[in-house]
Amino acid sequence: ASPTRRQFLLASAAAPLAATPLAAAPLASPAPLAGTAPFAAAAKCSIRIQEPGVPGRVRLRTAVKYGMVQAGAKVLDKFELVQRLGYDGIELDSPNNLDAQEVLDARDATGLPIHGVVDSVHWGKPFSHPDAKVRAAGVKALETALHDCKLYGGSTVLVVPAVVSKEISYAKAWQRSHDEIARMVPLAEEFGVAIAFENVWNNFLLSPLEAKYYVDSFGSPAVGAYFDVGNIVRYGWPEHWIEALGNRILKLDAKGYSRKKQNDEGIWKGFQVGILEGDNDWPAVIKALGVTGFDSWITAEVGGGGEERLGLIQSELAQIAAMPA
Repeated sequence: ASPTRRQFLLASAAAPLAATPLAAAPLASPAPLAGTAPFAAAAKCSIRIQEPGVPGRVRLRTAVKYGMVQAGAKVLDKFELVQRLGYDGIELDSPNNLDAQEVLDARDATGLPIHGVVDSVHWGKPFSHPDAKVRAAGVKALETALHDCKLYGGSTVLVVPAVVSKEISYAKAWQRSHDEIARMVPLAEEFGVAIAFENVWNNFLLSPLEAKYYVDSFGSPAVGAYFDVGNIVRYGWPEHWIEALGNRILKLDAKGYSRKKQNDEGIWKGFQVGILEGDNDWPAVIKALGVTGFDSWITAEVGGGGEERLGLIQSELAQIAAMPA
C-alpha cells in the first residue's frame, strides 16, 4: 500500500540524510484536463483519507525564515542567535548564494535544524508561464531546492504552484503547473522530501476544496499543503481550510492580518499587525488542527530584524504553541 503523508514525513524526519530512498508507490499519471473544466477532472482523483494523529493534541515547533535574521555577519552568527532566542529551527531559501558547507557547519555547531526550504524562483519563473523555457527554468530551480533540502536534512520545499493573471488563464495554469511539478515528484519521493504548496495571493486555488483536489491529483504522499494562516484571512477563515485539507497540511506559516486595516488603508496594509493581532482566530486554528493531531512546524513569515524583534516574534509563536487544542 502507498504510504500516507504522515508516514512519509515521519520516515524522512527519522533519517533525513539516509542513503536508502523511501519506498513509494509509482507516481500516478496526471489527470488530463479537458477544455476549461479542470476542476471536474481533478475531482475524479482518489481522495485518500490520511491516518489521524492524536486527536485533541497539537504540537508546534517554532521556526523563523533565514532572511528575517538581520543580525549577524556570518551564517553561524545568525544560527546562534536563532538558537539562543529559543526557536526550534530555521527555514532557508533555495536556490541561494550561501556556501553549503558553511550552512551545514552552522547547523551542526548549534544543533538548530533546517526543517525545510522555500523555492526562491517560483514567483519569477512560475510553473504556469506560457513560455516553456521559463517553466523549464522553474522546474530546474525546484530540482535544486529538493537537492538542497535533502542536503540540509529538511523535509519540505515550499512551492507556489502557479500564478493566474489576465494573460494566464486558470485552466492553463492548472494544467501547466501540474505537468511541470509532476516532473519533480519522483525525485521528491526518492529524497524523502515533500513538495508543499503554499496558499498565496496568486489568484489560484481559491477554495480549500480546489486546494485539496489539486494536492490529491498528484497521487503521491510527497505532495501536500503548506498552510499560511494569515494569507487566508483576506477572503476566508483559516479553520475552514484546515477542516477541508486535514492531514494534507504539512506545515504552517504564521503572520497576522487585519480586515479593518485592509478596508481602511488597502489590502497590503492588512499585514501591518502582529502575529497575534488582527483577525486571525488562533484558538480556532489550534482546535481545527487538533482534529488530526497536527505535529509539525510553524514558521513566522513577517518583517524581521535583530535580537529584540526576533525575540518578540518567538514569544508570539510560543503563545500560539501553548494554546489548548
